Amino acid sequence: MPTLDDVYRKYGEVSEAAQLLETELGTMLFKNSAIETDLIVNPNPEKATEIYNKINKHTLGQLINKLGKKETGISQLAILLDQALKVRNKLAHSFYLQHNLRRNSDQGCAVMLDDLNGMHDQLLDAYKAVMLLQGVDLEALATEEGAAPQPAGHLRI
Repeated sequence: MPTLDDVYRKYGEVSEAAQLLETELGTMLFKNSAIETDLIVNPNPEKATEIYNKINKHTLGQLINKLGKKETGISQLAILLDQALKVRNKLAHSFYLQHNLRRNSDQGCAVMLDDLNGMHDQLLDAYKAVMLLQGVDLEALATEEGAAPQPAGHLRI
């Protein structure tokens, strides 16, 4: 039976997946802004820092919204990203509230762990799709490097 420590560990893994997605979307928005403001041809560290600081204050939902207006490929992932946003919000704002006293029993920890595994899969699916949109196939990279293919939700990155 899973323990509360297993739940806490998985919660951290799911949180990491959410942060990977958020960071990658922020990077995409930064790249887009750098091109729009001509920072690629004419570097300007002050302007780059200003853009970075502004992007860094965005929530995951704001990043998805802003990128959806600038990147046509993001709109193709709208359903996947919307679901990832809901999962991330549930994780951050209501996971423990929803599960409440389940943490006090083996059966409850099993239910919590199942929920976290599903959330992890959804967040990694969104992250892998965003990466693929940019030409990076994480599954292929993991296989190329000699790593055995991982089951869904267990991508080694």
